[in-house]
Amino acid sequence: QVYPGATWNMPTAAPAGGWSQEKLKLADAYASAAKSDAYLVVHQGRLVHAYGDISKPMNLASIRKSVLSVLYGIYVDRGTIDLNQTLAELDITDKGGLSDVERSATVRQLMQARSGVYHDAAYETPNAKKLRPDRGSRAPGQRWYYNNWDFNALGTIFQRRTGKNVFEALNSELAIPLQFQDFRYPKDTELEYERSSDHPAYVMHLSARDLARIGLLVSRDGQWNDRQIVSPAWLRESTTSYSAAGGGNGYGYMWWIPHLAFPSWRLSVNQLVFADGFGGQFMLIDRVRDIVVVHRVDNSRLWYKRNTVDAGQFAELAALIISAAPAR
Repeated sequence: QVYPGATWNMPTAAPAGGWSQEKLKLADAYASAAKSDAYLVVHQGRLVHAYGDISKPMNLASIRKSVLSVLYGIYVDRGTIDLNQTLAELDITDKGGLSDVERSATVRQLMQARSGVYHDAAYETPNAKKLRPDRGSRAPGQRWYYNNWDFNALGTIFQRRTGKNVFEALNSELAIPLQFQDFRYPKDTELEYERSSDHPAYVMHLSARDLARIGLLVSRDGQWNDRQIVSPAWLRESTTSYSAAGGGNGYGYMWWIPHLAFPSWRLSVNQLVFADGFGGQFMLIDRVRDIVVVHRVDNSRLWYKRNTVDAGQFAELAALIISAAPAR
């Protein structure tokens, strides 16, 4: 198997491995019309196509949660984190306190976005704030709800259990062994606090090609060259769907599991894994064909919110990309 070294060689004019250059040009044209800033395609460890600036670190938005899922797996494998522990056992609370029922939620339920803790959270979109259920309306495990409180509290739990904050672990457990090219630690990380909650959001800035290394790690069952970074067992568990999440997707441990969302691509159950961030940040991983697609919109620009790329547009782009792939 091929892995990138310290630098990931840019593709030549003619993509390797039987990819259609003409069809990839159609994908480029679509990306240009949608005002994508960058996307890339990795196949069997080789960067076969790139569009735009794949070297610029950009805010991952909610893809940060899928990255945290990988970091959790590393420490679950080591026995440092127990997914069955409750918030009460971990002494996790928040401003104004949590009820006994809320504190009975487990780490696993937070990872599944099924905690039932509907406390105000940092770094939520206005729509998420509007749709948040009432406090106490569901017990832990009863309902799936895409909940920033769960995801942010997981950052706090991670630091308490491992002795490292999320960014320190990102650097030591992923950036260094996977040889990120563009990540600047700690410059490309920041905590976002809000008065409503004690638990900050852990904001990460990664380039498309550095994020693709994480995608390749997942595609390869946690193996990187001769080192097992995270176990295949964890990746199977974390990318199993535990909830129907709408839009043709299921939801695992902070990963989306496409069932019907990419009809042009889907070939077998649980073949695809998907990470999604607000404003056009996407990563699609095909673990059977060993393909990683990363898409970025530069959310550092003031006008980007008026010109985001949505999941439907990314699905159209993905259809054009897979039509350019070599026959199986």
